[in-house]
Amino acid sequence: MSVISLLLFTIFPSIAIASVPPSKTFQYVNEGEFGLYAVEYGGSYRTLDPFAAPFQLCFYNTTSNAYTLALRMGLEYSESLFMWVWEANRGNPVRENATLTFGRDGNLVLADADSRIAWQTNTTNKGVTGFKLLPNGNMVLHDSKGNFIWQSFDYPTDTLLAGQSLRLGGGTKLVSRASDIDNSEGPYSLVMVSKALVLYYKSPNTPKPILYFNHPSWVNVNEGPLEYVKFYSAPENFNGYSYGLNLEYHVANSSIGATLRVGRPNYNSTLSFLRLGLDGNLKIYTYYDLVFESAWEVTFTLLFRGSFWGSECQLPERCGKFGLCEESQCIACPLPKGLMGWSKDCQPKKLTSSKENDFYYYKLEGVDHFMSTYTRGNGPIKEDECGKKCTKDCKCLGYFYNKETSRCWISYDLKTLTKVANSTHAGYIKAPKKLISQA
Repeated sequence: MSVISLLLFTIFPSIAIASVPPSKTFQYVNEGEFGLYAVEYGGSYRTLDPFAAPFQLCFYNTTSNAYTLALRMGLEYSESLFMWVWEANRGNPVRENATLTFGRDGNLVLADADSRIAWQTNTTNKGVTGFKLLPNGNMVLHDSKGNFIWQSFDYPTDTLLAGQSLRLGGGTKLVSRASDIDNSEGPYSLVMVSKALVLYYKSPNTPKPILYFNHPSWVNVNEGPLEYVKFYSAPENFNGYSYGLNLEYHVANSSIGATLRVGRPNYNSTLSFLRLGLDGNLKIYTYYDLVFESAWEVTFTLLFRGSFWGSECQLPERCGKFGLCEESQCIACPLPKGLMGWSKDCQPKKLTSSKENDFYYYKLEGVDHFMSTYTRGNGPIKEDECGKKCTKDCKCLGYFYNKETSRCWISYDLKTLTKVANSTHAGYIKAPKKLISQA
């Protein structure tokens, strides 16, 4: 140790001096041959050395020369689709010859070919002595005692691996990807709030994210808010055949907790993950490589026809830009002329002006908007006052009213409407007046 280093250590003994052994440092360059097996979202990939079955670190792309550093799940001998369960530089791709470097200072850095830093762990001189990819898919930077200085489990993208948690106030949440070929952040998010797990939808038209699903915890939170919700798998009997897929809710600063079982495969489901999909639905995928045809199975789906939690009609974009949904099916295109046959081209009539004299409302009886299930809306309020609120708001595309509760919902995005049996639920959709003369 140099005199200066010894002096600093003597004066400031609490300062952690990075000491990654040279043998533990590495640098990988994004170059060379591509892998041969099929991967989620298509595209190409290159494998890197960090590997802990069935996880491996890779560079992958879905568009030319735009790569993401990601963790792949799956084994070659199972000949099943490889799936991506974590991404470092989401929505910020790098190019050919980009580098992933773990240096003596303990920082893990992804740099583009022009040296631009695309992503890093920000662990310079924080006592890191090594890097590991653990068997559960958690990538960690640790100190000399094995304590985690940084872990990928604290930074999920759209996926929770078994043993991973969402925490309150820590900024951890799941965010869907934009599309199959675009891995930037999409419109859906799964967030833990003080008393529940909630799902939000955000579009450019909405001033703030819209709540479209709320799962209150089964835990008494009077003693404090929830601290975390952990997804995990555990055997449920002595023969080890049945494994429960669970969500563990835990109250902060308390021993209070509760476990909600959401699935029970009749095999070892330790290699499972919870995914917020492109459509805003939550699913659990389980990897079991002893299955002959495919190692992957969907072992839980939140919203589907007949589900305890609700049908797919609750998904904001189930029927695209506009559509009437019933029992998970898009049954009609609700236009001013009436209920027409639904197709992916169905969309509300475009308003040519926001002036009150240039549009009118047409009524849909027995419908709910996806936001009216889990948001309170405005009220109690009279129905005509609800209409006036929408009329005065240039961004409002329609309003929804419940006569039984006298509550009102102003809609900036129509998307999926749900058919309900109660005629006291009604929707009023804006349409340009010029359509009246054309009808």
